[in-house]
Amino acid sequence: MSDRTELVEGALDSLPEGIALVDMDGAVRFWNRTAEAITGYAGVELLGRLLPADLAPLMRGEAEQHAGRGVLAHARHKLGHEVAVIAHVLALRDEMGGRIGTAAVFHPAESLDFLPHGDVDEDGVGASQEDLEERLAAEFEDAVREGLPFGVLWVGVDQAPGLRLTHGKVACEMMLRKVERALRQGVRPGEEVGRWGDEEFLVMAHERSAEMLALHAQALAGLARTADFRWWGDRISITVSIGAAQAEAGRGETLAQLLERAREAMASSVHAGGNRVTPLPGSETCLPL
Repeated sequence: MSDRTELVEGALDSLPEGIALVDMDGAVRFWNRTAEAITGYAGVELLGRLLPADLAPLMRGEAEQHAGRGVLAHARHKLGHEVAVIAHVLALRDEMGGRIGTAAVFHPAESLDFLPHGDVDEDGVGASQEDLEERLAAEFEDAVREGLPFGVLWVGVDQAPGLRLTHGKVACEMMLRKVERALRQGVRPGEEVGRWGDEEFLVMAHERSAEMLALHAQALAGLARTADFRWWGDRISITVSIGAAQAEAGRGETLAQLLERAREAMASSVHAGGNRVTPLPGSETCLPL
């Protein structure tokens, strides 16, 4: 039995994920080498002792597992800095089904490739965020494999935050629907536009260069300005801030990184005063419209 236990512990020690086993009293019964590397706490200083409060978040979230991705947990490294991990937590039970402890399997959150986006209201229009995400992933994979042009435009509506605050959610939603219909007039065959946040849109494009993608963004911004939105007799002018990011051969970036570049570019457009396109994140060149 001792040899069998040592074999199992040896196997768990070699895994690339952190493994933690805690009994019903909260004492650590197993802590593998990867857990040591992630948290800075050595197994010899934890075994048989209560799990430090700084590490307690690793063992929570048992009822909150999401689609196999686990739960985002924020623990604290032995040196004091925060450590964000994705943890899968499950109950440990004996042969009779009685609970005997908790197990956690965890790894650094940055090793996952989550796509940056916001929540969408249930009454949003157009392609759902989930459907758009699936198509994005498929088209990006094709573009990388076959060397096809691929880019994304992150579109923020400049008036949305203020309108939501002054006129309410319904007014804001009606305006966003007008904007989406206007944007759809300018997308080309094979492209897609959809909600990508409560007040934002994402356009999947196939321009041959970053310059052409920026020109496409300017054309879409012009269409957005033509959206005739009136609320209780008042006509509200609409402008958008757009961030453009083009996939580049040899860059080796993921879809999440491409989207993050687009989001940063959109934020640059907003910070520059809105109603403009920023073709590159951090660029000093925003294109006023």
